[in-house]
Amino acid sequence: MSRVLAVLGKDLADLRQNPAIFIPALLVAASGIVMPFFVAIIVPYVAGERLADSGDFQVALEMYREQPGTRDLDPEGAIQAWLFQQFLVMLMLAPTAASMAVAAHSVIGEKQARTLEPLLATPITTFELLLAKVLAALVPTLLLSVGCYVIYVAGIAMFARPGVYAALLTGRSLAVMFLLGPLAALAALQLAVCVSSRVNDPRSAQQLGALVILPMAGLFVAQISGAFLLTAAVIALIALVLAAVNAALMKTAIALFDRESILTRWK
Repeated sequence: MSRVLAVLGKDLADLRQNPAIFIPALLVAASGIVMPFFVAIIVPYVAGERLADSGDFQVALEMYREQPGTRDLDPEGAIQAWLFQQFLVMLMLAPTAASMAVAAHSVIGEKQARTLEPLLATPITTFELLLAKVLAALVPTLLLSVGCYVIYVAGIAMFARPGVYAALLTGRSLAVMFLLGPLAALAALQLAVCVSSRVNDPRSAQQLGALVILPMAGLFVAQISGAFLLTAAVIALIALVLAAVNAALMKTAIALFDRESILTRWK
């Protein structure tokens, strides 16, 4: 564990010296936070028409039925709460974007800086090395998730109807953000690490890691269209699938990360 912590500390120190690597994730985070406010609050205000007056009252009824705790909200508040909950999936994209960039940089960046070869010559095992790389990408990702969520809920408390913010503090909402989000980010960064062990270009690793974003985007579209309901059972099932995928990706990463081949190829 001391070897893992040593590599983890070194990688986190390197990240502090390269803050520009987080710019794509911050841009995705900003859009993920602003978009639901634009749809739920700004557009109705500019149009002069409440969401509850636009034929969407059925959405409020569904919200009351699915989550009895929201019955104290008026129809406008119920629709806003529904919209803000659906956009939580979009907010998960920010941590995923961060994890891909950081994971690709942690391996390929060291190769380009010629600091990976001495590290591979140490007694650290491949599992310990990859675990440290994964944690170095996951730690800032989790911090970004917490920051995005705090800003999101604070904005809802300030600008949405009274009590709407409480809908974002339920077990379902917290599970989407802090269970599915980190698991999806972990899958993305492990995929990026797998690819980084075989390529020299960080963009290639990030592009393949972006494959994780496609199911998340599909999940968001399915929710908004009403074709899919993200219940507690569905969240648990998705979490189990992601956990299995992460375990398989770790085994794949260890198999691909051939120390001798990397030392000879990456010259």
